[in-house]
Amino acid sequence: MRIRAAVTESTGAPFEIAELELGELRAGEVLVEVAASGICHTDLICRDQWIPVPLPAVLGHEGAGVVKAVGSSVTHLAVGDRVGMSFNSCGRCPMCLRGQGTYCHDIFGRNFAAARPDGTSAYSRAGEVVHGHFFGQSSFATHSVATARNVVSLPDSVDFEIAAPFGCGIQTGAGAVLNVMRPPVGSSIVVTGTGAVGLSAVMAAVIAGCGTIIGVDVKPNRLELARDLGATHVIDANSGDFGEEIRRITGGGANYAIETTGAPPVLRTALEALAPRGELGVIGAPEFGVDVSLEVQSILSVGRVIRGIVEGDAVSELFLPTLIDLWQRGRFPVDRMMVNYDFDRINEAVHDAEEGTTIKPVLVM
Repeated sequence: MRIRAAVTESTGAPFEIAELELGELRAGEVLVEVAASGICHTDLICRDQWIPVPLPAVLGHEGAGVVKAVGSSVTHLAVGDRVGMSFNSCGRCPMCLRGQGTYCHDIFGRNFAAARPDGTSAYSRAGEVVHGHFFGQSSFATHSVATARNVVSLPDSVDFEIAAPFGCGIQTGAGAVLNVMRPPVGSSIVVTGTGAVGLSAVMAAVIAGCGTIIGVDVKPNRLELARDLGATHVIDANSGDFGEEIRRITGGGANYAIETTGAPPVLRTALEALAPRGELGVIGAPEFGVDVSLEVQSILSVGRVIRGIVEGDAVSELFLPTLIDLWQRGRFPVDRMMVNYDFDRINEAVHDAEEGTTIKPVLVM
């Protein structure tokens, strides 16, 4: 079938809307007519080849829409179902079998290889292969070939434009707090970077009952929204040593920190601003090969913990409905950071995201 998709032709190039041919579904695949897709920072760093996704490719990994066809082995979904799409995993490795698919042994292959596990692609143009299956969905398109594993049923009561970004950035930030850190009521937490992931973490910290919630950024509009969404304190990192300000606010150091910027100096400062036995969760992704220098005694002598967090340690089929329910009850107002763009305006949406004027752009197909 013929579809329209935003194709990333070369490193750093603008997205180009093109007509592609979509091949037949395989047994475990699902065809989704995409209604909306969030734009995530990960899409942009893959476009720029910080993570070497093969090009040309159709990116996008926060899609939502309606099931149009299912493969022969798919039994829990039917044509007409409303669904969101999230990350992909193999379902068979030891981590997947433990319910920890975010750390699947083939997490990179299933999400960043931009191909099926056997190396093929359902997407083509004039007989030439276009790489797809990014995060098992490639949602920058009018139609997506997903897998039965990375499709989540949605209630009729949530609009696709709201639901789409839950599939990655929102569940990542919220899950880092609610699934991984699990801060006790009254504890203190710092979130470095108040973009979509960071603001989701701020809102989750409110839900968890944290007493001190500190947002750190360099963009005044983001800090203002962080305060509106529940941050008890905000710090403009342009103003000086934000680590010292964290220690002042918390009376010696924060219990938890979530690092979303991917900047090594920010990571180190956040770590050193923790209280003894404090925990730092690393979410922000720098370019491959980027190192961070840490003073060993700053970890060893005070028992601090530093750990990576992928997709908020979420089991999407369970966690996304929970977050959507919180949104519907007014406790998780993620729609306040979203701005909708027509699909043809994808490059405008990307520009606004990179400039920081839009926190979470959502493409409407």
